[in-house]
Amino acid sequence: MAGQGNANRRKGAFWEQKAAEYLQEKGYQIVGKNFHSYYGEIDLIARQGKYLVFVEVKYRREGAAVHPLESIGWAKQRRICKTAAYYCLRHNYPEGTPCRFDIIGILGDAFFHIEDAFPYS
Repeated sequence: MAGQGNANRRKGAFWEQKAAEYLQEKGYQIVGKNFHSYYGEIDLIARQGKYLVFVEVKYRREGAAVHPLESIGWAKQRRICKTAAYYCLRHNYPEGTPCRFDIIGILGDAFFHIEDAFPYS
């Protein structure tokens, strides 16, 4: 069983790196990866202009039953928001720092990027 978890983690890391490269090509500056807290994990943290951007990356193989963008529900959004607040606190970002939550869905080799995908809650 542990081998499967490691394989999934390697696959996740591969697609998160591809997503980071995609964002860099669009002018984003990656400032963090795989930030963990009690609440959960944020895959990528980037700067774009005035925004600190927290990015969730979801990959699905071609022909998957559920599109990757459909797999991030309300509970996951809440965990990401709480983790983002903790990140800002730990890294001394001032209150009121403009933050945004983006999703990158990868289906096969196709990238789908939704900026400001959900509000801070």
